[in-house]
Amino acid sequence: MVPPVGHSDLSSLRALALADEAPYIPIPRLLARGVDIVLCLGDLTRTDLEPLADVQLPKLGVFGNHDDGGEFDGLGIENVHLRSVEVCGLTFGGFSGSHEYRPAKGTRLMWSQKQASKLLKGFGHVDVMLSHSPPLGVNDDAGDPAHVGLQALRDYVEREHPAMLLHGHTYPPLPVERLGETQVRHVRGHRFITLPAAQRAASAS
Repeated sequence: MVPPVGHSDLSSLRALALADEAPYIPIPRLLARGVDIVLCLGDLTRTDLEPLADVQLPKLGVFGNHDDGGEFDGLGIENVHLRSVEVCGLTFGGFSGSHEYRPAKGTRLMWSQKQASKLLKGFGHVDVMLSHSPPLGVNDDAGDPAHVGLQALRDYVEREHPAMLLHGHTYPPLPVERLGETQVRHVRGHRFITLPAAQRAASAS
């Protein structure tokens, strides 16, 4: 079993984010560098995620368009698709899947722009938004239907102003790291990310 690791200072919460492909460094070695939470952003196989099974840390995630929805089963990873979860003084939410660039088969998570907008229309504020797809016009590829972003995520960010949005799915040569007031972080493989300070928790104490 991997022992708990991390920091006690909420202002410097450190995440290990994973997306789209197995990290080239084994997950136990990444965790040994000291993290407080693991965030999974989709298109990761069950085999990719197996090393997280006994990790005693908060583990949150969303599914990608190539996932079948069973990848988190038995691994202690909490699915936050269209849900709000508080961890370490921060609220996390999520949105799974991508733009529907071809007819979805089985349980594949792909949405038309209209479907995604309907799903996210009433979703409230979170501090950190996890998504597989990027917002439309941010780290996406307008010329590639498979990798165009979601207008719904852009509308959400512009409406609710989360402190940070993390996503995978695309291949931006020069990733954009801000949309308005929101920090944006693109992930492929693995990335260590310092999450925004838990200001609400600090102000409430």
